[in-house]
Order: sequence, then C-alpha cells, then structure tokens
Amino acid sequence: MDRVAIVGASMTPFGDREGEWLRDLLAEAGAECLDDAGVDADAVDHLYVSNMASGELEGQTGVPNMLAHDLAAQPAYTARIDQTSSSGGAGIYAAWQSVASGASETTLLVGGEKMTHKTTGEATDVIASLTHPVEYKHGVTLPSFAGLTARLYLDSYGAPRESLGKVAVKNHENGVDNPKAQFRKEVDLDTVLESPIVADPLRLYDFCPITDGSAALLFCPESVAREITDEYVVVSGVAGATDTHVVHERADPTTMRGVVESSEQAYEMADRAPEDVDFAELHDMFTILEFLQFEDLGFAEKGEGWKAIEEGRTERDGDLPINTSGGLKSKGHPLGASGVAQAVEVYEQLLGEAGDRQLDEPEVGLACNVGGFGNCVTTTILETPEAE
Repeated sequence: MDRVAIVGASMTPFGDREGEWLRDLLAEAGAECLDDAGVDADAVDHLYVSNMASGELEGQTGVPNMLAHDLAAQPAYTARIDQTSSSGGAGIYAAWQSVASGASETTLLVGGEKMTHKTTGEATDVIASLTHPVEYKHGVTLPSFAGLTARLYLDSYGAPRESLGKVAVKNHENGVDNPKAQFRKEVDLDTVLESPIVADPLRLYDFCPITDGSAALLFCPESVAREITDEYVVVSGVAGATDTHVVHERADPTTMRGVVESSEQAYEMADRAPEDVDFAELHDMFTILEFLQFEDLGFAEKGEGWKAIEEGRTERDGDLPINTSGGLKSKGHPLGASGVAQAVEVYEQLLGEAGDRQLDEPEVGLACNVGGFGNCVTTTILETPEAE
C-alpha cells in the first residue's frame, strides 16, 4: 500500500486573537497550508475540520462548509471531526484513512477553536461537559481529576512535587523559541511552586491556558508527494483508543489505557518501538499528564517518568526531547487545533524547519493527543521518507 504523506503544514499564532472568529482562524491556517504545499484549493478532495465546541463557544455550526467556501475548495467533501480535546488527533486519523483507503487523493485537515471571548468559568464549563454525567453532576472538572491523580502519583511513586514544576519550566523555556506560542517567556521553579493553588497539589502554572488558534496539514499518497516536493514526511503509524468514560471506574487512574492501546497499535503499524522515537509532542494540558503519557507510551517504567525530567532527558538537548514546541502549557490549547499543531511541530522538526528550537537531524517523531482525562486518545508516528 502506498504510504500516506504530509506535504504541507501551518499554524496561526496562538493566543488571544481579539476581533477574529473561528472562521477567520481556520481560513488563515488552511490557506497557509495550501501555500506551503504549493497546491491549489480546488485540488482538495476531502476537507476536514477538527473542532470541539464552535456551537457552544461561538454559536456557529456548519464550519467545514464555510471553510470550503472561504478557501474556494468546492466541491470538496467536508466533515467536522469532534473528539473533545483530542479532535485534532482524531482528524489526523480520519485524514489518513481518507487517503489510505483511496477515497481521497488530497485531504486538507484544519483544526481550530475560538475560546478567549468567554470567561474562564464559561470556557471551563464547556470543557467540563465532556465528563460523564455521573461525575459532572457532582461538580467534577478536568482540573479536579488532574489534582487527584497528581496527588496519587506523587504519593504512590515517591516523586517530588518539584518534578511537576520542572515540566512547566521546561515547556515555557521551549516556548520562548516558538514564534507562534501563546506564552513566550521563561518561568523559574519558585514561580511555579508559589503560584495560586487550583487543584491541590497542582497550581496555576501546572495548567495550560485558554487559547484561540488554528493549525493545518495536507495529506496525499507518497507517490503524489514525490511529484509535488522533495520535502515531505510520512505517517508511518496512527491509531486511536478509548478508556472508561467514568474516570473513577479505572483500576489505576495513573494509567491511561487509551494511551497504552493507541501507542501499541501505532508502533506495530510503523514497525517501531518506543526506543526508535527521537522526540515527542505530548498533551500536557496539566503537568502530570506529561509523566503519565511518557510512561504509557513506553518511554519509562511505571512510576519512573518523573525521573526523566530530573535527569534532563526530556530537555531539547536530552536523549528524548518532549514538547519542543512549548507544549500546550506554553504554546496554548485551542481545543480542536492542539492535536494538529502537535503534528505540525513534528513535521517541522523532521524537515529541519523548526528554527531556534531545531533538534539534531531527527528521523522519527511521535504525537499523542488526549481527549478529556484520557477518555479518548490518538497516537501518531511521523518519519522522514528514508528513516532507518
């Protein structure tokens, strides 16, 4: 089977895009992606929009159809991909399927969300609606899940509280070199540890911000990619999985079965193992999630993921850099765009286009996009065409 390639990528600046709406952000990213690939809009067969809550946040539906109009991509087939905060990863899976199946020769995926016009309480309540009603009715939110799980992890594995703070410090440092990141400033460990408590033991700097933004990718068969450009990457592995929607029913809340299952499938498809991965973009909506995913992806034994940050392994000059983009923590988290933006970072790193945050000739990168508190997950492995 012809491998699926990515021949174009783009990302808008993330942050508070005052005066602009989701339609504007999607069109910006979509047009830039097509321009990056040198492909005309009328060549797009399928157009997917990853988005969680345009109706709830903006009162706007029919977003994919509007984007096809704004890009002049008619008569492309359009669809909205909603898988809560992992909508971007789910969009990657759907775009890969559309090309791999032969249904589409050129598929444009654009993820985006407009959030900052809402108050923190309003936006948090929309996000909390993804929780199971049996938990939601008791006022449970994702931050409270994060705090409870962080406390369990620290107590179970003897991890110091400072290790979580160092995740925030690292990702802010990476974000400084990302011109599209929402927060481009360093923070020190004391600032993180002394910030206001949100859900004990987690504090303000353990959480990602509310963000506006969009990101896009263009997919096609590798045989077509070779006709378009010499600069492309291939999707060597991609898979999705779920965990119990009721979080308190899990045997071990510090294990995300969706991460375990999706990564195992993606590794098998790519004929890869965790040790083959040169770098990864993880879904650090909360700092504790970087540890949980790091372990569940097979990068460390259970309960030892925190040691990687203490040993410097996950720094840009470490043996397994994590979140060179700044992660959700610094780059920002526009719900439907985040999973797409993770893959944009991997794409740019593999092509040597990451600027000041560029790694030393990576060949294999991984992106893990998490919905809810591990309720649904997509893991994607991207490679250079000749990766060994």
